[in-house]
Amino acid sequence: MDYFPRLVDKEIDNKIKAFNAINIVGPKGCGKTRTAKERCKTIIEFQDEEKRDGYLNIAETSPTLFLNNKKPILFDEWQDAPKIWGTIRKACDDVPEATGEYFLTGSTSKKVETPHTGTGRISEVTMFPMTLFETQESNGTISLLKLFEDKEYNIDGKKSDLTLEDLFYIVSRGGWPRCLAINDKEAKLQIAQDYFEQIYKKDISSIDGVKRNPEWARTILWSYARNMATLAKKSVIFADVRATHNISDITFSSYVEALENLFVIKDIAAWTPQIRSKTAIRAAKKHIFIDPSIGLAALGIKSDYFYKDLDLFGHAFENMVLRDLLAYAEIHNARVMHYCDDIGLEADAIYQLSDGRYALVEIKTGENSVPAAEKNLLKFKELIKKHNAEALFDKEHPGVLYREPDLLLVICAKAPIAYTTANGVKVLPIACLRD
Repeated sequence: MDYFPRLVDKEIDNKIKAFNAINIVGPKGCGKTRTAKERCKTIIEFQDEEKRDGYLNIAETSPTLFLNNKKPILFDEWQDAPKIWGTIRKACDDVPEATGEYFLTGSTSKKVETPHTGTGRISEVTMFPMTLFETQESNGTISLLKLFEDKEYNIDGKKSDLTLEDLFYIVSRGGWPRCLAINDKEAKLQIAQDYFEQIYKKDISSIDGVKRNPEWARTILWSYARNMATLAKKSVIFADVRATHNISDITFSSYVEALENLFVIKDIAAWTPQIRSKTAIRAAKKHIFIDPSIGLAALGIKSDYFYKDLDLFGHAFENMVLRDLLAYAEIHNARVMHYCDDIGLEADAIYQLSDGRYALVEIKTGENSVPAAEKNLLKFKELIKKHNAEALFDKEHPGVLYREPDLLLVICAKAPIAYTTANGVKVLPIACLRD
């Protein structure tokens, strides 16, 4: 199968100019090993059954022998031979001028505590499942970063090629590279289903060697899926699980932590500026799956279900957009957050660059939701302006000032074309978006 370019390619190629070793982390099946193989002349795969015993013997007794091979060298599933980490770390110290000689990839289902960190020597890169741009289902005619960089950037009239029915299927299939090698559409849906089953049956226990109850893990994933892309409290999810299983809160928390370490579930943190003096900001985190297809597999739902439940599709679609934004943030050195207060003001996502510039983002299914989303974004912007004006009222002792949003965006599933409203809000079809 041909290599499909990944967003992290550029980040990795930049890092190997400064570091001698790169550790690629991320969910199982997202393409870590294939991306590393594209750059390496020697591949050491500890899961290769024909060579495994020999490799493990060398790794245990004389791991430096591996370093005599042609470089760059990839150590795949390096956690099976944890001495490799220290060996590479020392090699980086011994030849500080060398760069880009070693790559590490491994399974998220096995966590290894190393005696030394790789700080300053082994740089880490996080990969996500493929975005719509990487699977070539977004035509990439609108660049998120260029929206920040070029105030004259004209996105109006860019057309989307995907239908709502297409997105029903894509969100259910997920962004798994393995799907690109399969021709049968129904068979592609089995990838996420198998991944889900492996998580609760095996990975939940193998990550740290602690035996965990598969049914408890499955129910936790089911409850998270029911609350996908919401601010549901952990106590609500815990209550879901307790309804059918006798599990303690401490045990529940340990399962959730394991699922987070497996890159299965992720929480989006709240943006918490006090822009309303008497309003409580909801600091609850938004729960998402690293890919929405896992959550839909946990619910036992396939794409045709969305014809009768657009509300659930809205949550799955928001999860997919947040997945893509997180992938873009990884290469932009940005952050993805959300905002919600008890008066009803919210932003589905806040995309903030490292220099403080940020976009307020609403994520909507249909174009008929755009006017309400625009009204909300403009209200948010006006509230920040009002807060700043009040903060400057006492010029000798000004209050805290907040930067006004640089972009107001509505990312839409069904919008056929991109356009800018009279108030400057940009409406972007998801099938046009790229990094």
